[in-house]
Amino acid sequence: MTRRRSPTPPARAAKVSPKPSGRRSILWRHRRGLFLLGLLATAVVGGVAAVVLNVPLPSSDPLLQTSFVCSAAVSEGCGPENAMAAFSAQEDRINVPFQELPEPLIEAVLAAEDRGFYRHGGIDPMGIGRALYQDIRNAGVTQGGSTITQQYVKNAYLTSERSIVRKVKEAALAVKVERELSKDEILERYLNTVYFGRGAYGVGAAARAYYGKDVREVGVPEAAFLASLIRSPTSADPLTESEEATRRRGTVLAAMVEEGYITATDRAAIDETPITTGIAAPRDRTGLGLVAGADVGSMYFVEAVRQQVADQYGEETLYGGGLRIYTTIDLDMQAAAWDAVVSTLDEPGDPAAALVALDDHGSVKAMVGGRDFKASQVNLALGTKGGGSGRGAGSSFKPFVLAEAIREGISLKATYKAPGQMTFPKANAGQDWRVRNYGKTEQGTLNLIDATRVSSNTVFAQLMLQVGPVDAVKMANSLGVSATLPEVPSVVLGTGEVSPLDMAAGYSTFANRGVRNEPSMIARIEQVGEDGVTVIDQAAPSGRRVLSEDEADLVTYCLRGVVEGGTGKAAAFGKPVAGKTGTTQDNKDAWFVGYTPKLTAAVWLGFPDAGPDGEVPTMNNIHGLPGVTGGSLPAEIWRKFMERVTEGTDTGTFRSPEAFPEGTSSGAGEVTSTSLEASTSSTSSSVPESPTTTSSTSSSTTTVPVAPTTTVTPSTSTTQRDRGA
Repeated sequence: MTRRRSPTPPARAAKVSPKPSGRRSILWRHRRGLFLLGLLATAVVGGVAAVVLNVPLPSSDPLLQTSFVCSAAVSEGCGPENAMAAFSAQEDRINVPFQELPEPLIEAVLAAEDRGFYRHGGIDPMGIGRALYQDIRNAGVTQGGSTITQQYVKNAYLTSERSIVRKVKEAALAVKVERELSKDEILERYLNTVYFGRGAYGVGAAARAYYGKDVREVGVPEAAFLASLIRSPTSADPLTESEEATRRRGTVLAAMVEEGYITATDRAAIDETPITTGIAAPRDRTGLGLVAGADVGSMYFVEAVRQQVADQYGEETLYGGGLRIYTTIDLDMQAAAWDAVVSTLDEPGDPAAALVALDDHGSVKAMVGGRDFKASQVNLALGTKGGGSGRGAGSSFKPFVLAEAIREGISLKATYKAPGQMTFPKANAGQDWRVRNYGKTEQGTLNLIDATRVSSNTVFAQLMLQVGPVDAVKMANSLGVSATLPEVPSVVLGTGEVSPLDMAAGYSTFANRGVRNEPSMIARIEQVGEDGVTVIDQAAPSGRRVLSEDEADLVTYCLRGVVEGGTGKAAAFGKPVAGKTGTTQDNKDAWFVGYTPKLTAAVWLGFPDAGPDGEVPTMNNIHGLPGVTGGSLPAEIWRKFMERVTEGTDTGTFRSPEAFPEGTSSGAGEVTSTSLEASTSSTSSSVPESPTTTSSTSSSTTTVPVAPTTTVTPSTSTTQRDRGA
């Protein structure tokens, strides 16, 4: 047989050199950049590989750490032995073996968080791309780019820091975890460590926190909701955010339909079930463990600290972050404050009371926010920030206006007519406004020292228009009152709503001779981690001068007269004291706010809630008093507290003004061209100290000098009547 020969290949054409094109290829022109990119890619790959090979896998079951709260008596080493309270997630973490986890729960979590969990090796590029695509489309069914393995690594071994380094570590550890653990083991650990809100870590605790049942009893409706909480657990509680919770559950149910875990009919049936079905009320987390001082009302302070830390760092860190929270509360002072309140208000039907005490650094040393924390968690000492409302300050607001007058150069020697009632035509939004002293008492002619001592409404109405409501409110805010106040003349008589903490902060600036310190409940926060204890928050000195020393001393001089011979005599206890009474119309609120050179306290009395008629009850016929005023029970509570906490201590002394600047002694009529009328002539100089005491003359019984000068013509105002006591 003849073999077939291969055909002879055609002769090659002679190689012709290409003509120079004058341009190099793109690759050639960018060869240096591509070379550098190649080196960089090699370095990154090598770095990742090094991380994978060299980063040790942490312990398989990291425990969440309890956070402890300590009183001011503990300055170092806050822990279980000396803590006054503990915030812990350990009792809300129930590990459940994988084989006991209900199938609907596993399916719901996989559908919501990582549909390719059993297919990828720890990281899922396709999942990342899918998440980006869904975000771009703004689709209703979303899934994050991080796999369950990556989420577990972040929760168990890393922090929430947003950085490339952290993401590289996360991806590397995810791959390593996948090499060392089975998929079921990873999923079990993830479901036992992820945070679900309400202080619940892991699905076992979450099932009990939201449904009050064992996780093994969870069905598809509950599973879908629980899975929806993982991405943002604190913003979808069914009892407070039902619309958002319903939306999230629907998103997970839609994902379960797409994955074939349930049918569209199943989803429709569940959608008909209200999201609140079977939801349990959240557990009172302020009652964790033994709280020192609970018998003297410290729970209100502890709750305020809890809210502050949770707002700043999140509940997850608060309940499991190993925080050491050093607070400012003095439990001995707290006991004194509590005893002063309960020993005074000891009869059925008595009003509520609140007390806040600040030292000369602004530290909260005692706080009585209510009488029964279990019955009401509203902290009356904090006003709106404590879950309640602000209350009218009455005449206790007058020192803020006095401070502004002094700042503007108005002399304390300036005198004003003080009739029992004055009419200010068209001063109240175009309507006539009548200001009355308590009982329409005629007070003759008073300078600002005596007007403060006897709490003359008609004098301070005129003074308010001299300084102007805008500047007066600015002064109150700069002194430490954080409440939003109406910029109207009536605020001089306390129509703006404030809290005891506001008033204590404002008066403490007078005690500090013009230096304002921000009130603080927390001195320092530490966090225990793998590298030891780290200070993550430190209260910095906040002193800021808002009045000169001389200006503050002049205010204090006037307020000393209130206690020594005016409406606040019941607060005197033999040591240097300055303060002011305040009583709102119809005796609905009564205040005494005062200070020694080193300690300031504000006391408020009143009924916190409206009665059946929708009105706040008046404090009439209480303890035999026709009406409670600031100079009665509040001053008594203040005195009891201060007398006890200052016993055996040096309270310091006030610096008396060396001289009274002449300043401006007239000019009130320049505020407005509208003429002012007094409803009666000012012929009497007798003034009441309180509704239950006898009158005294405007100067004969005071311990501070009366130095009359030019009489100031009354000016206009838009305020309302205040009790002036």
